[in-house]
Amino acid sequence: MALPTRRPPVLGLRWASAAVFSGVLFASAAALTVLGFELLLAGGSPYYIVSALLLLATVPFVLLRDVRGAWIYGAWLLLTIAWAIWEASFDPWPLVARLAAPSALGLYFLLPFASERNRTGNSALVAKLVGWSSLGVLVALSLLLLARARFTPPADVSRPVVSLDTAVSDPEDWRNYGRDPAGTRFSPLDQINVRNVAHLTRAWTYRTGHDYSGPTATFETTPLAIGGRLFLCTPSDHVIALDGDTGRQLWRFDPHASTSPPGMTICRGVSWYANPISPKGEICSERVFVATIDGRLIALDAERGIACPDFGTQGQVNLLEGLGPVERGYYQVSSAPQLIRGNVVLGGSIADNMSVNEPSGVIRAYDAITGRLAWAFDVGHLERHDAPVAAESYTRGTPNSWGPISADEQLGLVYLPTGNATPDWYGGQRRDFDDRYSSSILALDARTGAMRWSFQTTHHDLWDYDIGSQPTLFDIEVAGFRLPALAQPTKRGELFVLDRRTGKSIWSVTERPVPPSSIPGEHAAPMQPFSTGLPSFSGPRLTETMMWGLTPIDQAWCRLQFRRSHYEGPLTPPRLDQWVIVEPGYMGGSDWGGTTIDLDHRILILNVTHVALRSMLLTRQEADARGLKPLSATNHGAMGGAAPMMGTPYGVDLRPFMSPLNVPCQQPPYGELAAVDLVHRSVLWRQPLGTARQSGPLGIASHLPFVMGVPNQGGPITTRGGLTFIAAAQDGYLRAFDTVTGKELWRAELPAGGQATPMTYRSTRTGRQFVVIAAGGHVPLNTKRGDYVVAFALQK
Repeated sequence: MALPTRRPPVLGLRWASAAVFSGVLFASAAALTVLGFELLLAGGSPYYIVSALLLLATVPFVLLRDVRGAWIYGAWLLLTIAWAIWEASFDPWPLVARLAAPSALGLYFLLPFASERNRTGNSALVAKLVGWSSLGVLVALSLLLLARARFTPPADVSRPVVSLDTAVSDPEDWRNYGRDPAGTRFSPLDQINVRNVAHLTRAWTYRTGHDYSGPTATFETTPLAIGGRLFLCTPSDHVIALDGDTGRQLWRFDPHASTSPPGMTICRGVSWYANPISPKGEICSERVFVATIDGRLIALDAERGIACPDFGTQGQVNLLEGLGPVERGYYQVSSAPQLIRGNVVLGGSIADNMSVNEPSGVIRAYDAITGRLAWAFDVGHLERHDAPVAAESYTRGTPNSWGPISADEQLGLVYLPTGNATPDWYGGQRRDFDDRYSSSILALDARTGAMRWSFQTTHHDLWDYDIGSQPTLFDIEVAGFRLPALAQPTKRGELFVLDRRTGKSIWSVTERPVPPSSIPGEHAAPMQPFSTGLPSFSGPRLTETMMWGLTPIDQAWCRLQFRRSHYEGPLTPPRLDQWVIVEPGYMGGSDWGGTTIDLDHRILILNVTHVALRSMLLTRQEADARGLKPLSATNHGAMGGAAPMMGTPYGVDLRPFMSPLNVPCQQPPYGELAAVDLVHRSVLWRQPLGTARQSGPLGIASHLPFVMGVPNQGGPITTRGGLTFIAAAQDGYLRAFDTVTGKELWRAELPAGGQATPMTYRSTRTGRQFVVIAAGGHVPLNTKRGDYVVAFALQK
């Protein structure tokens, strides 16, 4: 009597794996069918609907483990490879979006039981061939990504020193936010240089103890270094002095600023001033100034950390005076004040897109010793430079200046970047002076506040293209003449270089026609300035083929949204009832991180971000129905999202252009570091900045080391040692590059996101050169939060 045969245990696994795999294929095919059909109707690529039909044909054969499933899948993979190369050539990241997921799924056919039905002599071979082909594609993609990470030096790396005076004052110190009042961020130190930077190690770490768990605080400070001491501020405006050799806290001042105001809480830096007529060592002979998030300017004794009794009232000036009614969170000073000719000059940050009736964007100067108002610059009253009378206020809702400020002591001018009159995305209510001075650089007389000149980078700005970066002052030789110049990067990615005496462009700026507005009551400027005499970093004009995703499904979704959105290239105005693509977005181009200039070689270094967003205006009725309200204890007004724009007929909805997997819809790179040869007005080198290490779907870190070019916030510095230091990128590293060639020479992982600008100094006690950066993370970039100040130096 024959015993019954037992079914091998692996049989259930075979059927289960076939069922799961066929289910994945069916779900993918179903999604691609819907998206592909809608995309085809919208005038997009037919690939996705063809792809869906092939996948659907594969499903029943895979479920039955029939070799014909491998044949059809192999045909689909070949079609996909051909289509991907036709669209993206051999650019690795665009190929990843098209090939990575299909190839990963194709590994199923390497299983020994993937195809067993309708067996012929070569059925297993066919399945294996498809599986090995899929693996080969994945390996090829990896090799392409690694090859992209390999550095290729520029063709011409010879950079003789430019024959202009490059003497730099106070070589050991970093006395201003931008190292000097000109904002060059160039240090003459060369102890750390291209030959030894690889040996840079962490010297000390200080923690501020600040709580960064809230949704709006970001640690973006750049410390000052004077006489062996560092001075920095936290987002709640605690001012801290550290020993520059050890990181030991010397003193700490708590201004008791409001700890949880609506809006972003930021302090990018403090300012330092030495009283020229006060004996050294006398109380407040050296002062540290901090402007707070609740509207105060405070002067501290740099030695002791106590308020200066002769400044204002008990060491502080009320910046809210003259502003009229100011609700909490609508006015703060986020960048360091500038000292020039005995005056402390500052602007202010105004809440975005809340109301037309927000506080004034007035720029003011106060006597650095007494705290008395020296002058005020109010674009609504250009003829008046004193404080308004009791019943009046500075003109409300005017363009504000929230970015870092530069100064030229010799010319007696202070240079301020400006933003928009509120709100940003609708300008039908703006006054003539609002339009004239928004998104501009203003040159003001440092003693009187009178305007010497202005230069506008975006006319009638409807895209939040305010200038957040510090103007950088330098001298350049043009046609045999030495000119005092000013370099100004913008969020648009345009780089303007002006004569800082007159505001006239040194190299050509061309006015070009741009799309008109279709919004009732609005008018878009018909022409906009483009810096045609210098390289542009605005990025290429977007097309459907540039849409990205981690899988063909979310790439198809992005393509469909691109087709459904309105986009006529750069400076496409907002619309009602339709998304408009804005590229670069308001965190794009060059933001508050700004530029640095190697004064020895006249090389300008800047980091840029390319991440598009989508905007759409909402009728007042729709905005009210959504419950859009101004800032409050529960509405912090953090970057992005919808905003009410009270006082206008419209609200606005703003969203990063992201796929359902929360990755950008446009293809990488999203961030770049570039060098501009200011002598020949050409790009010396440019390369993606940052790896995919901390990026991934749904905000989950991929830990992949591939160079991608990721979003970044923060800025670079340069040194006479031939180095450019920058963190900024989303992947959490501080890096050193060869300024002339662009080669990455060193990197160090930071304990939190490095969304700040580093600085460097030499200890007066030990002679060691240190590089220091604040590592606190950044909410919009989703980087790790922290309260770290980290110093690096060569080993003793």
